[in-house]
Amino acid sequence: MRAREWDLVGAPNARDLGGLVGADGRRVRPGVLIRTPALGRLTDEDLPVLAKLGPSCVVDLRDASEQAVAPPDRLPGEPRVVHLPVHDAAHPVFTYVSAVLLGHDLGAYAELAGQGTPAAMTAIYRWFVTGESARVGFGTAVRLAAEADNLPLLYHCSAGKDRTGWLTVVLLHALGVDEAAVRADYLANNPLTESLREVILTAMRRRQPDLDVDAVRPVLEVRDEYLDAAYDEVRRVHGSFGAYLRDGLGVNDDLVTALRARLLE
Repeated sequence: MRAREWDLVGAPNARDLGGLVGADGRRVRPGVLIRTPALGRLTDEDLPVLAKLGPSCVVDLRDASEQAVAPPDRLPGEPRVVHLPVHDAAHPVFTYVSAVLLGHDLGAYAELAGQGTPAAMTAIYRWFVTGESARVGFGTAVRLAAEADNLPLLYHCSAGKDRTGWLTVVLLHALGVDEAAVRADYLANNPLTESLREVILTAMRRRQPDLDVDAVRPVLEVRDEYLDAAYDEVRRVHGSFGAYLRDGLGVNDDLVTALRARLLE
């Protein structure tokens, strides 16, 4: 895991993508791409840190139903906020993750737990590649990242690991970052949120003594199998990641060139 020059207590898996090696050995510029979870739990001490990062544009990948039940983002200054909901009501894992994070009753999700949450998570990652709102949201976010006025660009979903994680995968592949480095950044979520996961699970067990921890833990983690499911879907539908960028997301060669010019040193 790369060393971080800052952290946010209320967003432990927030990080700058700067320093990763992209096309032609050029590194991602520090301070231009910042991935986070939702920012409603930032502490007062976090706000000056975020203010120093100075995001010009904040992309929120949550659906309005997720925003409605969560604390509003705490944002210093007046960054442009762009709402790009990547959500499908047919996949209840989205609202399940929010319910877990917010401590809501999970009784409505018994069917999901019975189906097996790891399988549900891999289904969502495949949907990231083919779902209509996913293609629109991720494609639009990439185009925003290519515009100088939107930099630094901060983007998030609820937990900052799945939709945020896949958008990061997309951006880094477009910038020519090696797949092993892309995967390492994706998996960095788990050590960064280990303490938070245990706090959440302990609190949930206190409220629900019969809680099936094995059904909850998979939605609090990222796993190789989830990322592999998305990569497999890319290959199945498009043949290559480059074709997925072009045909699935509308990210053509000119846009890739613009991204690299703006975001690589």
